[in-house]
Amino acid sequence: MHNEPIHHSPAPDRFPGLRRRGFLAATGAASLGTLALAGCGGSGSTDRGEGKGDGTPKRGGRLRAAFAGGGASETLDPHLASLFADAARAKALFDKLADYGADLSAQPRLATKWEPNKTLDRWQVTLREATFHDGRPVTAKDVLYSYRRIADPKQAFRAKASLEPIDLDASRATGERSIEFVLKRPTAEFPSVLAAFGAYIVPENATEFDKKPIGSGPFRFVSFAPGRSAVFRRYDDHWEGAPLLDEIEFVVANEESARVNALLGGQVEYAHELNPTTARAHEGKGQIEIVRLRNSAMQAFCMKTDRAPFDDKRVRQAFFLIADRQELVDGALSGAGVIGNDLFGKGYEYYAAGLPQREQDLDKARALLKRAGAENLRVTLDTSPVAAGFTESASIFRDQAKKAGVTIDVKVGSKDSYWSDILDGGTLSCYRSGAMPIEAHISQRLLTDSTTNATKWQHKDFDALYQQAQSTRDKTERTAVYERMQRRLYAEGGFLIWGFADWIIGTAKTVKGVENKAPANTLDWARFDKVWLA
Repeated sequence: MHNEPIHHSPAPDRFPGLRRRGFLAATGAASLGTLALAGCGGSGSTDRGEGKGDGTPKRGGRLRAAFAGGGASETLDPHLASLFADAARAKALFDKLADYGADLSAQPRLATKWEPNKTLDRWQVTLREATFHDGRPVTAKDVLYSYRRIADPKQAFRAKASLEPIDLDASRATGERSIEFVLKRPTAEFPSVLAAFGAYIVPENATEFDKKPIGSGPFRFVSFAPGRSAVFRRYDDHWEGAPLLDEIEFVVANEESARVNALLGGQVEYAHELNPTTARAHEGKGQIEIVRLRNSAMQAFCMKTDRAPFDDKRVRQAFFLIADRQELVDGALSGAGVIGNDLFGKGYEYYAAGLPQREQDLDKARALLKRAGAENLRVTLDTSPVAAGFTESASIFRDQAKKAGVTIDVKVGSKDSYWSDILDGGTLSCYRSGAMPIEAHISQRLLTDSTTNATKWQHKDFDALYQQAQSTRDKTERTAVYERMQRRLYAEGGFLIWGFADWIIGTAKTVKGVENKAPANTLDWARFDKVWLA
C-alpha cells in the first residue's frame, strides 16, 4: 500500500529467537525503516496454494514473518494502518466489509451483499453472521461506529477520504445485521468504498488497540511490542474457518539483508520484500522459495506541485521528458518490472492505456525549462534505502537530469521517518505504491482533502470530475470521465511514474498454501490464515 514511520536501531535482545549470527551480522546498527507490503507465494511451483507439491494441509505451528516496520510509533489501530506491515497485522486481527480481488474489484467479506436504489444514492448492506474475538456478534452498530470514527474531522485516518461519499449522520442500522448507507451523491462504485484500504470494522466504542485489540479477523491478539514484534493466535470461531497455523508472529527487520539472513538461518519462515538481485541469487537453488508478484509496485518521483520549482507545470513536463524509463527499470529494479507512463494502475480497470508512451526528449525538456526561466535549475531529490531501488533510481535520475542541464542533489534520509518526512516536506522525492483501484489512488492521493496527497495536487475542478465519475451509472461514460482525469495528470500531474516493479517475497520451503497471484494490497495478499507449515 503506502507508507510512513519513525524509529531507531534495535538492540539484539529485542529479537528473542532471532539471535543467530547471520541475523545479527545483517542487522548491525540497522535502523528500523518503512513501507508497504505484498502477497505471499513461491517460485518454482506456480500453483502454490491448491497445487502441486503442497500436499495435505497440516494444522499447527507458528509462522514467523519478517517485515520492515514503523519503529516505536507503531500501533495496532487498524484505522491508522499505513505501512504494509501495518496492513498485514490489521488483516490478521480485523475484517472489512469488502476487499479487493486480484483484478481490484470489490469482493464480499463481512458484508454478504450490497444493493443500491435506482438513483445510486442509498445502498442497503447486509452483514454475514460473524463474531468478535470476545464472542460478541458483529453488528450494524459496530460498522457505523467504525466508519464514523474513521471520518472524524479531528483525525487523519487513512480511509477518511475514501468514505467521504457517505452521509454518516443520515446512515442508519435497519436491523442488527443490515445498514442503509445514505450517500451525499449518487455513487456507482460504492462497493469499492467498502473495500477501502484501512476501512476495518472494530467493536462499538473501541478506542484502545495496542494493549488488547479485539477484532473479528482470523487471528486474535497475544502480544505486541512496537517496532519489534507482534504475536497473534488462531481464532477458532472465525466466520471463514479457523486458520491452520496456531500462531503468526510479525517480526520487524528493516534491513533487507537482515530479513534474508533470518530466512536463510531459519529464524523466520517468510521474508517480505526482497531485492531483485537477492531473488536472482537464490531462485531455483533449493534453499528458499522466491515468489514474484508481477508489476505490483508503482515506482515514481513525486514532485510537489504547490511550491517552486514544480509549481510551474512546464518544469514538471520537462522532468517527464528527462526520464529514461527503461534505464531506470534496468538499473534500479535490475529489470524486474516494466516501464510506466506517468499514470497509476497499469493494467487495472479504467487505466488510460491509449495515451502515447512517453520517452526521453532532452532537447524538449531543455526548451521547457528555458521557457519557465528554470535554466541551470538545481533541486534536491529526497531518497532513502527504505525501499528497493530508491537510492539507485535517485542516482540514475540525477545523471539523466545532468544531460538536460539540471543539477540534482541527492539527499538520503532516515528510513525510520522517510514517509512522514516526504509527505509534506521537500520538493522532489522517491515514491512507490502497492496495488489499489485507480479510484482509490485518486481519492486517497489526488483530491484537495486527501490525507496522503504527497504531490499537493489540489484542484477543485479535478475534485469535481472525480465526483462526476463516482455518480455516473453507465460504465462506458464513467470510463470516459476517468480518462479525462488521467489525461490531465499525464499532461501536468506531480507523479513521474517511471515503472511498475515486481514485488518479491521469500519463504522457507516448509511454507505451503500461499497465494502467488494476488497483487500487493489485495484480498489474498498476506493471507496467513490460508498458509500452513509442512
